[in-house]
This record gives sequence, C-alpha cells and structure tokens, in this order.
Amino acid sequence: MPEVYTAPVGRPAPGGAANLMGSSASSDALTLLSGSLQEQRNRRIVPLLERALAHIKAHQTEKAAALALEALGIDERCGIGWHILAIAQEAGGDFATALNCYEAALKLLPDDLEVLSNLGRLAIRMGMHPIAEQLFLHVLSRKPDDVEVVNNLALAIASQGRQPQANALLRDCISRHPTHAGLWNSLAGILLEEGDIENAKIFYREALRLSPRLGRARYNLGSLWLDTGDPHTALREFESALRRPLPADEKAMMTMSQGLAQLATGRIAVGWRNYEARNDINFPECLYFAVEKPKWKPGQPLAGASFLLIGEQGLGDEVLFASILPEVLDSLGPEGRLTLAVEPRLAPLMSRSFPTVRVETHRTVRAAGRTVRLVPALDEGDFEIGCWSPMASLMGQFRSRVEDFPQRTGYLNPAPERVAYWREILASGPVGPKVGLLWKSRVLTGGRSRFFSSFEAWEPILRTPGVVLVNLQYGECEEELQLARERFGVEIWNPPGIDLKQDLDDVTALSCALDLVIGFSNATFNLAAAAGAPAWLIAPKGVWTPLGTDRYPWYPQVRLYQTAAYAEWGPVMDRVAGDLAREFGARV
Repeated sequence: MPEVYTAPVGRPAPGGAANLMGSSASSDALTLLSGSLQEQRNRRIVPLLERALAHIKAHQTEKAAALALEALGIDERCGIGWHILAIAQEAGGDFATALNCYEAALKLLPDDLEVLSNLGRLAIRMGMHPIAEQLFLHVLSRKPDDVEVVNNLALAIASQGRQPQANALLRDCISRHPTHAGLWNSLAGILLEEGDIENAKIFYREALRLSPRLGRARYNLGSLWLDTGDPHTALREFESALRRPLPADEKAMMTMSQGLAQLATGRIAVGWRNYEARNDINFPECLYFAVEKPKWKPGQPLAGASFLLIGEQGLGDEVLFASILPEVLDSLGPEGRLTLAVEPRLAPLMSRSFPTVRVETHRTVRAAGRTVRLVPALDEGDFEIGCWSPMASLMGQFRSRVEDFPQRTGYLNPAPERVAYWREILASGPVGPKVGLLWKSRVLTGGRSRFFSSFEAWEPILRTPGVVLVNLQYGECEEELQLARERFGVEIWNPPGIDLKQDLDDVTALSCALDLVIGFSNATFNLAAAAGAPAWLIAPKGVWTPLGTDRYPWYPQVRLYQTAAYAEWGPVMDRVAGDLAREFGARV
C-alpha cells in the first residue's frame, strides 16, 4: 500500500542530494562499462550492448533499453546486460523497473562495486537514504578512497539530517583530493543547508573553477542566486549550463529553474513555457498524475470540452493558480463542463465559489520512489472526461503578460453567515482595528526558508499601538505567542473554536471579517487574498510571483513589501509598522 504523501513545492533545493551526486550514466561510468564488455564470452550480445551504451550517452534511453532487452533475450544471465538496462531505465525516469534490474544485475555480479554504487545512487533518488548509506559504506570498505563513493555517502548522511558528519567527511576527502570539483559542489550544498550562504558561493565557484563544464555546480550556483534575490544573475547561470549537452534529469531541473527566473524578471510567456519542465518525467520532483485520459495541450480549444483541472504543488499554489478558473469557464462555454480536483480541505470553498463546477478531491501517494496524484472519483465511473491538465499548465494560455491578470478583487466566496459570525466575535473583543498575522509556513525546507523572517523580526509590527493582533498562523505556534507576550508585552488574540490548519472555509471567512491581513505568502495568506480581504504581503527580493513588477498581479488589492537585499528584514518590517500605525492606529 503506498504511503500518503504531501506533494513537493517548487523546484529541487540547490543543496538537495539529487543535484550533487554523480550519475550512473556519466561519460566516465559508461566508458568503464564499455571496457567491461570486452570480457563477455557471448560475443553476439556485445554489439547490442555497445549500441545501448551509445544511446544512453546520447540521452536516448528508450532505444538503449530496447537494445539491452534484446541482448538479454539472447542471454538472460548477462549481468552487465541487466546493469545497462537498469541505467537506461533510471535515466528514463522508471525508478521501480531500474531497481529490479539493478537487483538482477547484483545477483549475477555480487562483487561488482559499480552495480552497488549505482544502486546506492538510485536509493538516494528514491528517498531511501539509510539504505543508500549502508550500500556506500559497504563499497567504501572495499575501495576506501573512492572519491565518488565518499561524496555520495556524505549526501546520504546529510539527507538524514546529519549535516555536521557529512561536512567533516567531505572536508577530509577534499584534503586528499583538492582538485575534485564534485566534492566542492557537494560541500557547498551542505553549507547552504546549514545557512552559510557566503561560503557556499565560494565553494560553488571553486567547483566551477576546477571544472567549468560541471553543470550541477552551475545549476546550484544559479539556484543560490535565485534564492538570494538576484534572478538576473541566476538566469545567466541557468542559460550557460543549458548550452551544453546534459543528462535528461539535469536538463529538466535547470529548465524549470530557468522558467522561474524568467518569471521573476518579467519574461512571463517564455517563463511559463519553461515552467512546464516540472511535468517532465525526468524532473527529479516530477508529480505524476494517475489519469488515463488525453492530456490537454497548450493552444488546444476548450469550447464545449469536458475538462478536468487538477490542483498541484502546495495548497497555497492551488489557491493562487485557481485565479484562472473564471477564464477557463468562459472558454468552455455553455456546452462545456469543468471538473476541478483540489486538496480535500479546499473542496467546500471551491464548490461555493464556482457552483457550475464539479469539485472533487485529489490524493497524493508515494510509490516506487515517485510522487503520484490520484483523483479517486475517476474510478467511480459516473462522469466522462475528454481531457485533463495540471492547473498551472493553463497559465501560459491565460496569463502570458502582466496585463492579462484581471483587476478582479476576490474570486473565492466564504460563507456569508460565517463572515458575519466572525465580525460579531471580533466586535465583542478588545477595541481597535483587527489585524490578522501570518509569519511562517509549514514547509521550510531547502530554499523556502528565505521567504520567511524570524519571529523576532516582527517586533516593530507587534508593538504598533492601537491595533488588535489576531493569530491566523496554523500549526504549532505557542512558542511565538508566548514570546510576543513575555518579550514584547503583546497579546496576539487566538480566535476560539477554529482549527486554523483544517477549517480552511472558516479561516477564509475569518480573514474577510478582519480589517487587514499581514503576512508572508503561505496557504492562509493566499486564501485571504483570493477572497478579496485587504492584505499586505511581506516578501524577499527576487521572489518570482510579482513577475518582475513592484506589485502583486495575482491579487490587485494586495500591497507588496519587498526586502532590498537577501535577509534584510528589518527595514521592511519598519515600513510595514509605520504604515500600520498611520493607517490603522488613529482609529482607536
């Protein structure tokens, strides 16, 4: 039974293990395999496997797999044939089949350390980090100073949260192999996860000085620039990396990030096109959609279609991209039918907001190392779908320019009686304008942490006299509420009788009953803004969603406050506090 899983958000973090390890399909690895072919006794299969290796090197994985299978049809006990088939299947994104093929190769070649190493790499890609660690330790016991194995062992260790141990392991190896670019690249990624931005930059540059063609290092450096608010420099790094031949997974990863950088710099149409790389089967965090119907293609007419749109990425992203639903309904026309699959907590709100839409829920599972999104209602068979699409794939159709974003305040409709209820509850509390606060996200891994300041940085806003602060923050936040109380002498009012994480329909109603919502871009902020609530967004410099503007095109009523440089939250918080005092403090 596959485990229930929360789908990843955005692109792979630059420090992620999959971006730092070597590849079973690298030129060096394939050359080594080619040499091993000369030892094969059955000479009939050698030309087939040599051609398969050539196809892998040319990133033609299906042809490579077909040739390997043909060779195994001649001699099914050819261990190197299973090894080559495993590499081809892994390079093509079929991790489950690759795993079976590596295991078949290992049964026939139990002492082949290259098979074990490649199995370890695949285990990392499939999120099986403890298994990967054990495999690399076994290989290292036989080859104590193998640089690639040490590198990948460090990544498996770091992926389990033991960054200091991985850091020490890489530094020790670098002391013996100071010219190995991959080690510098991996150490930079671990430093980045530890928050050491400046040294991460230095080490990525050292990796590129040693190996200017190391695409992974150039991608990681570009991602670092993107995460620290310089999308123009990031874009140059991505474009430079993409000029060279790349493995399919690296190309998809870099194209996706290139799209985000283009969106961040206002190159919207081409940005959306490259953003589609997130759906490439080779993209390391590709979300698979288990829908056995034709997928909609950009430009395909929608008029009269029976169309399924599936929410994707995080909950906040589903709300953000749902802004296109009115235009989709117009394009379908009176003869068309729209079915929308969303996160279960969004279903009541979406049903009320779009009464002509059939709203279903989706479910996300983890299976065979991949993330799969299901729409259970499709198995019930009581409605027909002509074509389907991930929700964000329609952005290029309806939002190719900033001018295409409508000046429409609110497209979600909370229950009017609940808005009235919360207004009454708020009115019975302390006197003053009611300001809802949001200061963090549930997911703060990888590059996402740059979108959020520390809670201490909120002090100027918290101390603003004359406003009543209301907690909208979901998740565990008692520590921050206590800090506000004890250090700043401020009470943040907790609304009674509501689960701020689960009751999203009611959270939206509460947001609309407030005088103002202030926060970072998390799920609740998007719900409030999408329902038309007055909202001020605090964001880091270079974030992609303003689309190269100084405003927030998604929600015209939202006021945008951006940092001038990476992690410079103080001046922004002071500006917000000043505006809050001027515009709301006088109402007491």
